[in-house]
Amino acid sequence: MTIDHPVWVALIGTLAVARAARFVVFDEYPPMLWLRLKWFVLLGDSNWKKLMDCAFCAAPYLAAGDMAFAYFTDFHWSWWMVNIWLAVSYVAAIVVAYDEPEE
Repeated sequence: MTIDHPVWVALIGTLAVARAARFVVFDEYPPMLWLRLKWFVLLGDSNWKKLMDCAFCAAPYLAAGDMAFAYFTDFHWSWWMVNIWLAVSYVAAIVVAYDEPEE
């Protein structure tokens, strides 16, 4: 496997993992809320609970999963599509957050 554009892979992968971490920990999308609730009930006071409660805790595991996805698919177009979609949605959300009209 050769990576022709390592800077693009790193940039897009980092933004995609950041978006995934935000999704897992903070988003209020109903299926994610349901999954987080089930996770918290299942694990109680365990330290593993933090994987769905702390973006800094979840990010390394999400990055490992994304890297495995890239490695085992040899950067298949599906890796690019998922990661570009996550990266663009994260950057767009940041731009929109800073572009809110003042009240």
